[in-house]
Amino acid sequence: MKRLIRWTLNHVPRPLLQRLVRWCMPLVALLLRGRGVACPVCGGRFRRFLPYGYVATRPNALCPRCLALERHRLLWLYLTRETDLCTTRPRLLHIAPEACLMRRLKPCYAACADRYVTADLESPLADLHFDVQRIPLPDASFDVLICNHLLEHVADDRLALRELHRILRPGGWGILLSPVERTRAHTYENDTVTDPEERTRIFGQYDHRRIYGADYADRLRAAGFEADDIDYAARFTAGERRTYALPDDRIYVVRRIQ
Repeated sequence: MKRLIRWTLNHVPRPLLQRLVRWCMPLVALLLRGRGVACPVCGGRFRRFLPYGYVATRPNALCPRCLALERHRLLWLYLTRETDLCTTRPRLLHIAPEACLMRRLKPCYAACADRYVTADLESPLADLHFDVQRIPLPDASFDVLICNHLLEHVADDRLALRELHRILRPGGWGILLSPVERTRAHTYENDTVTDPEERTRIFGQYDHRRIYGADYADRLRAAGFEADDIDYAARFTAGERRTYALPDDRIYVVRRIQ
């Protein structure tokens, strides 16, 4: 199973993969039904979560029902417990939308569907398609941004961050998550590495362009945001972390002041 998942992630184009999983995962979820772990995103309970990873396979990572990973479960807990997003329904732009989160957010916005907009460069699931480095939207268009695990892919993440800052209204907030190695003091980038296999070896994934370090929050601030680095997983008990299979990832919350 680990080898099959790793091969699929590295060889099947992402748009096709997004379509295929909708057909095969319900059967897997049925086979894994149990009481060992719980997914706060879809409410499913299973003997265990599926393994996942492009290079190093993480056990107990992927929800077989909604495809939520560790970071999605942590983020959904933050959104539902620490914000009023699903009750006040601010204008929300969800970039690189994760299917598991979309399936929960769309019903929240059912009465005002035009206030929830999804966007991606190529995903068939998204409402809009654009390059985040050149966002074709007016200034101050949205109250809230969600943009996760995208900045490590783009050529100029500083330009992308300035664009995200531009379209967020003053007083608005967002969550901008990226894989961060906190033991690394500074972000590492090397555009001379172009071979996919070498990129996978160095950056952990064939389409990654950088490894963010402990300076990630400072990078967000350089674009004009206020940024909070929140160790949200630490607020849960050891038992809760095991049940939800939560990561040690931080939640990075940004705000546009002016």
